[in-house]
Amino acid sequence: MPKNLRWRLPLILLVTGLSAWYAFPLEKRISRGLDLQGGMHLVLRVETSKLPAEARADAPARALEVIRNRIDEFGVREPVIQRQGVDQIIVQLPGVTDRERALALIGRTAQLEFKLVADDPTLLQEARDGRVPEGHELLEDEQGAPLLLENAEALTGEILSDARVDFGSFGLPDVAFTMNKEGAKKFGRLTGANIGRRLAIVLDHKVQSAPVIQSRISDAGQITGQFSQEQAQDLALVLRVGALPAPVVIEEERTVGPTLGQDSIKAGLTAVGAGFLLVILFMAGYYLFAGCVAVIALLLNLLMILGAFGMFHGTMTLPGIAGFILSLAMAVDANVLIYERIREELAAGKPLKMAVAGGYQKAFSAIVDSNVTTLIAAGLLFQFGTGPIKGFALTLTIGLVASLFTAIVVTRTIFDLLMGSGWLKALPMLHLFRGTTRIDFIGKRRLFYAASLLLVVGSCAYFLLHQHQAYGLDFTGGQLVEFRFQQPVPIDRLRVSLQAVGMGDASIQEYGDPRELLVRTQAASAQPLLDQVAKDFAGQYEVRRIEHVGPAVGQHLRRQAGLSLGWALLGILVYVAFRFRQWDFGLAGVIALMHDVFVAVGILALTHRTIDLTVVAALLTIAGYSINDTIVIYDRVRENSRLLRKSSIAELINLSTNQMLGRTLLTSLTVILTLIAFYLLGGEVLRDFSFALLVGCLSGVYSTVYIAGALVVTWRSLGKRTAAR
Repeated sequence: MPKNLRWRLPLILLVTGLSAWYAFPLEKRISRGLDLQGGMHLVLRVETSKLPAEARADAPARALEVIRNRIDEFGVREPVIQRQGVDQIIVQLPGVTDRERALALIGRTAQLEFKLVADDPTLLQEARDGRVPEGHELLEDEQGAPLLLENAEALTGEILSDARVDFGSFGLPDVAFTMNKEGAKKFGRLTGANIGRRLAIVLDHKVQSAPVIQSRISDAGQITGQFSQEQAQDLALVLRVGALPAPVVIEEERTVGPTLGQDSIKAGLTAVGAGFLLVILFMAGYYLFAGCVAVIALLLNLLMILGAFGMFHGTMTLPGIAGFILSLAMAVDANVLIYERIREELAAGKPLKMAVAGGYQKAFSAIVDSNVTTLIAAGLLFQFGTGPIKGFALTLTIGLVASLFTAIVVTRTIFDLLMGSGWLKALPMLHLFRGTTRIDFIGKRRLFYAASLLLVVGSCAYFLLHQHQAYGLDFTGGQLVEFRFQQPVPIDRLRVSLQAVGMGDASIQEYGDPRELLVRTQAASAQPLLDQVAKDFAGQYEVRRIEHVGPAVGQHLRRQAGLSLGWALLGILVYVAFRFRQWDFGLAGVIALMHDVFVAVGILALTHRTIDLTVVAALLTIAGYSINDTIVIYDRVRENSRLLRKSSIAELINLSTNQMLGRTLLTSLTVILTLIAFYLLGGEVLRDFSFALLVGCLSGVYSTVYIAGALVVTWRSLGKRTAAR
């Protein structure tokens, strides 16, 4: 066995075995994100502004512990509860379908108080007239009658040791509670000294009941009211766990219904299957046997991604599925670069073994450079992204690392084994172009500068003029509700329901299916809308998705999106400039990919598509991927500059662009095919995402060929003129 196979074969077998071990069974190894199984994602802010200064610091930590205990008692499987920043708590509840109950359970302060009712009717009348006596509080009882409560001897829920559901004399549920040792003493003193007076039981500043004290009570009691069984259970739960130290405000909510999750899985898997099949057919049809070798590597790539997710107990999200198929399409790019290099070596008359070795060696630097730029963007997506965006970034990163291994190590090993055994003696391939094209890209640069300037300025101007409509809920804040009706409902009929709750100016649009309507509103809460639709369309619909983003969160997310794009551009600029030792190459490449990002943003606005976090993920991916083909051309320019020392920079770039034109089109074609599959079959949730990527990819081919290299030539020419003066 040749020396170079002694370490490669065991490594491939080890990686394959580990990947298979950790990948299967899939349903046990890889969990589904909320967007694929339904559930809730909440960002809560602990409101500490009204607390004493000494209690503010640890209030968020205490609130997190209370919320964790409530959710554990509620019985949610595999919840995520974690601190974020200074005063925020992230809560994820997979599979939770009763949204209102979950929100009430988590957000309820559950501040229980026992207060004596003032007997003096004069004081009560003064309070009703707006002059509440000091040390008193005016509330209403369960029948709506005013009660004046004394604060002096009030006891809180801290005196309780347990709470449970019980049933009163009429069989109605109430909440029975037991007191701890210290609480029993205090309650006994309070009730024993005030027999014959009323004692109000107050929960979150609402009087639940106000019975007359008949005798001294020192161990247990009851909270009665018009409770359902479920309400009584939840009240008992929050009383057992304890009150929140401060109120919590829902800054962000994303609720996905179970049917939407199932539809997303079906659409995602269909798109993955179609995209994967298109890539396989293209590679096998164009590169023939070599393409079949690439398909084998692609299957191992697929196994490695699943194995990595299983090893690290990753969570697959819908954008993660998109990243999954996109990484497979991009994995083929490396094979295309290698095969085209092998074709050149064979055309130069080299024997097959030397041609294969030369192809891998000469394609290596371009493969690494082009993947690093995409990894920079993926890393920033993971750093700044939230929820499903992190899933996309993680999948893309794992896929890119796996593709480097399969393209460089696995396919090379297969070729070496087949050539060493004498089974492989030729590598026939189809041709996109016969020989090198002779298009004068540089000579027409002014024409394309003008076209690009018009396109970019027009895109930016249109976006700025319509940015309020262009920004999605993530960046503007507000409410989004997706309804699915049993039969198509006219938009005007739904608007009547909105007008009834003061939301007549909300945006309503069909969402892929005439039965599905999407409502966007800037209202503070979606609950009035949900209640009115439940009244007007009872039993005729289901809520598939609810999203709420507070205005402060929207501004923060917009700022984070801008930062991530800015850092991605800077990181790519520094890396390209360092690799090619020329800042003008790096700057030209970054301007070209900024061109692609701006074009994508403008066309999204022009086609009335909203820009949200998922689309920002697409824009960052464009930033990382768009420069790949530019780097491949730069790499050829660097190689040609050593061979053709007397040629000008314009001649070198023109020649290199023509030499690489075929592979520029081929590498983009594999990604475009998968994106078309996702756009057509991936469902509405990812349609804008795949559309943005598709526009960016097409723009990337144009900017690579006509803009990036031409800018270098222009700057060098201007530099010479300046120096001549």
